[in-house]
Formats: sequence, structure tokens, C-alpha cells
Amino acid sequence: MTREILLTNDDSYTAPGLTVIAQFLRQYGNVLSVAPRYHQSAKSMALTMEEPLYLTKYAEFEAEEGKGSLECWHMNGTPADCAKMMANMCIERKIVPDLFVSGVNHGSNASTAALYSGTLGANKEGCLYGIPSIGLSIDTHAEDCDFSGVLHYAPKILEQMFEVPPVLQTYLNVNFPNLPADQIKGIRFAHQGNGRWEKEFQKSVNGRGREFYWMVGQFVDYETKTTAGEADHILLSQGYITIVPHKLDNTNYTEKERLSRLWKL
Repeated sequence: MTREILLTNDDSYTAPGLTVIAQFLRQYGNVLSVAPRYHQSAKSMALTMEEPLYLTKYAEFEAEEGKGSLECWHMNGTPADCAKMMANMCIERKIVPDLFVSGVNHGSNASTAALYSGTLGANKEGCLYGIPSIGLSIDTHAEDCDFSGVLHYAPKILEQMFEVPPVLQTYLNVNFPNLPADQIKGIRFAHQGNGRWEKEFQKSVNGRGREFYWMVGQFVDYETKTTAGEADHILLSQGYITIVPHKLDNTNYTEKERLSRLWKL
């Protein structure tokens, strides 16, 4: 049986990470890719509501021995827009997707970066449509980065995912260290690390004397000693590939029960 795989990213259709993973995924089945026309980092699940969306095919590869087909489109929308478009294309074509991949993102999506990530925002859309979904990121923003670690370890991760997929409403956030394959220490399941960006705005003045701001900031780690050993951003910095299962349902059920007992409503 030939698998049907959906692919997007948030770095735009020109990003090397998308090109590398698109060709790689052909060994597992037919790949349909719709990626943003422009860079869309930190868009999370944002949708385009006030302007028309234009879908353009820019490449196509036919299936061949040992490789599925690859159909490549770009669209002037967000990663979540692209995910919705692919889901609707599948409905029109009467295709049931087996896998939804977002990436390979240039830059880590560990710790609280996961909250803002357009890469993972697309995965959330895949989850909403009931498709097993996985986001892949590498811990560098360099366009000419070394993808050998991704290409070496991704088969093991994907084969396990096909065999034992995550439960419904759960997607996987996978981060690769910026290291050659032979320097990566291994793969670890982890939790989303505790930290945040601080001092996030740099003030400048334009030629007319008006102040403006660039978002910059520095990441501050708030992990405790008891939990740091399983935090994704710490394991990633130590040379491990990290896998964090994320849920769509953000309800804190323990707190729901506690507050329902204590609040006088």
C-alpha cells in the first residue's frame, strides 16, 4: 500500500529544510506539499481571513522505482492555511492521508518556542483532521546547515510512528541538535522545557526621530533541578534529539477539579 503524506513548513517553500525532507519522504509514499510563499515563523495557528489566498504549483515529480510522487505548491498564507488547504485537497481527491509532516524548520522549537511556532501550528491543524502529525526542527537558523543528523535518525522515528502512532489529538515535536549524525548522542522523549524570552524589544529611532522597536530578547531558563533532566531544550543543548508529545486539549484537568471545589460560584 502506498502511503499518502502531507508536508508544509513555516520558513517558506524556498527553504532548504523543506526541499531536503520532501525528497526524503518520497521513500515512504506520495508527497503533497503546500508551503507558505513567504517566511511565516511565529505564526502559530494564525489564519488568513481578510485577503484572498492564491495557490501556485511550482514543481512536480512522478513516482518511480522506490519513490512516490511529489507535488509542490506554495500559497500566500500561514502554515495553518497551508495545512487546511492540503486537507481540503485530500477531501476533493478522496485521499486519506497517512502522515502530516511540518519542517524541517530552521531553528529550534524546543521549550516555549513551541507555543509560537508556525511549524507546530500546522501540526495542530493536521491533528484536527485526525492525521498523525509530526514537526521536525533543527537547532540552527543557518540555511546551509548539516541535515545528516535529520536524514540519519528520521527513518527510525518515522518507522516507529507508522507502527505506533500517537493517540488522536496528539502530535510530536521533534528537535534535532545542530550536529553531524555521528556526534548526536541519541533520541530522548522529553517534556516541554520551562523558560521564556526576556528583554524582548530593542528600541531604535528612525530618520524622522520616531521611536520604533525590533523584537530580539534573550532566553531565560526556568527549569528546576528535579525536572531539568527531561526538559527538551536542555537535552537538545546536550546533543540529544528530543521528542515531545503535545496535546490539542490544553485543559488542566487537575486544576479544573481543584478550582471547582474551592471557588464559591
